[in-house]
Amino acid sequence: MNVGYAEAGPANGPAVILLQGWPYDIHSYVDVAPLLASAGYRVIVPYVRGCGTTRFLSSAAVRNGQSSAVAVDTIALMDALKIDKAIFGGFDWGGRTADIVAALWPERCKALVSVSGYLLANREANKLPLPPKAELQWWYQYYFATERGVLGYDKYRHDFGKLIWQIASPKWDFDDATFDRTAASFNNPDYVAIVIHNYRFRLSLAEGEPQYDDLENKLAKNPVIAVPTITLEGDANGAPHYPDDTAYRKFFSSKYVNRIITGGIGHNLPQEAPQAFAQAIVDVDGF
Repeated sequence: MNVGYAEAGPANGPAVILLQGWPYDIHSYVDVAPLLASAGYRVIVPYVRGCGTTRFLSSAAVRNGQSSAVAVDTIALMDALKIDKAIFGGFDWGGRTADIVAALWPERCKALVSVSGYLLANREANKLPLPPKAELQWWYQYYFATERGVLGYDKYRHDFGKLIWQIASPKWDFDDATFDRTAASFNNPDYVAIVIHNYRFRLSLAEGEPQYDDLENKLAKNPVIAVPTITLEGDANGAPHYPDDTAYRKFFSSKYVNRIITGGIGHNLPQEAPQAFAQAIVDVDGF
């Protein structure tokens, strides 16, 4: 994997790795990164596999969207950049990746900021039906389970991404330029394949790769996260999420704080409330 990333701040500063969600890109942190850089942090913001400038090195490689594979990419990037330990921040897919690193590689994670809390998925639990209103929120997951969904997502990836932004952040008045800046990352040749595999794998409709089986088995046990953590939630998050942290507080065993960010803040919390997100990174560093 050749991972594209943005970097800001002093090379010798304490490392912060910020991880993007779907359907977003590294510009979710366009205002967070300079705030942290000005505070002395070395900030690394990678494009997830299948997005932006990140590329597979081999055309024969499986276009695998497993969350464990994305986490391994992140550890490999740390190794390549000679970063032993970092503070992690993320939301959506990136929040899940940050949670996985914190849970399975705690020696690499100094502290964690996770939007929407504990996001480690259990595939067996994902087989169980939800009440209809809850299922409705996951409509795109079922669309992606069909070949019509694959063709539709490929054809309408720009419009699809904008619709998700509008649903997930109903009070965020983003302009076309802001969306288009991110949507350019959707033109990665592996974008659709990675997204489709990610969601199909979650529903056990696609197989993973055997080299990740051990990690997946560990994740299926809902491991406790034992690093200092701040969880964040926007007061206007239109994406699926828990109403508060009651359901997942027990999965964090170190110093822990939950914050609700008010002011009509939706799912893309780092871009909608960059000051609050950056402050959470600084604060958790001091835990």
